[in-house]
Amino acid sequence: MTSHGNSFVRGVLEWVVVFAVAICAMLLLRTFVIEPYIVPTGSMETTIEIGDQVFAQKVTVNMGMMPEQGDIVVFQNPDESNDHEVLVKRVIATAGQTVDLQNGQVLVDGTPLDESYTQGQSYPLASQAPGVQISYPYTVPEGCVWMMGDNREHSADSRYFGPVTQDELIGVVVLRYWPLTRIGTL
Repeated sequence: MTSHGNSFVRGVLEWVVVFAVAICAMLLLRTFVIEPYIVPTGSMETTIEIGDQVFAQKVTVNMGMMPEQGDIVVFQNPDESNDHEVLVKRVIATAGQTVDLQNGQVLVDGTPLDESYTQGQSYPLASQAPGVQISYPYTVPEGCVWMMGDNREHSADSRYFGPVTQDELIGVVVLRYWPLTRIGTL
């Protein structure tokens, strides 16, 4: 084989290695650092609309750190009877905090939340997922967070399926990247 043939093979192998490294880097980033999601429901309107595309950073969750009150989080849907495998909601309370719903308002540890981002009233849901019994006031267990959609009257959330466990958490939403007219941090 000529030196020209060797250089061609070497060039092809270099490109194969470059593509393999790029694909591995992308997979590692998606698995451990940041991943895109499409919002499937209107439960977070008007903060996040149906079909908005967001990035969720996974580093803190993968390190075992729980999200903080007010964070918008992507998580595995605890309601297996629902078509949506992944949901996006806001953390209302963390482990040890007590949630109460009074007169359409959310109270955490007896203090009403200032929630200018919400739509509708925050009432207990008439029906709950099978096997779930929620009564108020409700103290969030260790290793869990209480999640609610910003569109309170159109959100199946912790009022329906109970607290979300640390194992179900995927990541904290940091940026909406689509549509371009609504791009920005959350």
